[in-house]
Amino acid sequence: MQGSSALDNYDEVIAKKSLEMLLIDRTNEFRELARGIGYPSNTKNWETIVLNFCLDFNDCFKVWSDKDTTSDHNQVHRCMTQMRQIARGKSSMVEVTTLQNLAYTLAEEFKSIYHRLK
Repeated sequence: MQGSSALDNYDEVIAKKSLEMLLIDRTNEFRELARGIGYPSNTKNWETIVLNFCLDFNDCFKVWSDKDTTSDHNQVHRCMTQMRQIARGKSSMVEVTTLQNLAYTLAEEFKSIYHRLK
């Protein structure tokens, strides 16, 4: 992938193993989120792309929820772009919040597995 990604902050070998372990139980959730954000799940490394999305979304949640965190314009714009990607084509807030919760949960579970393996 070009540019930086959220996975750049993790050891590549441990992150790959963590993702593999997470996919054992959460493949369906990865597919649901990929479908929800409009990313095809039949491409190479689609799971990594979805995981990066989840980790970025998790960072956005921290920015939104922590009153002591300051964010730059680019970070705010990236977060709003992710929100638009999640919300595009949805007919209710329930659909949007379901995908938000899914992205947040997958990121937290990945980080939990990663820290256990570290």
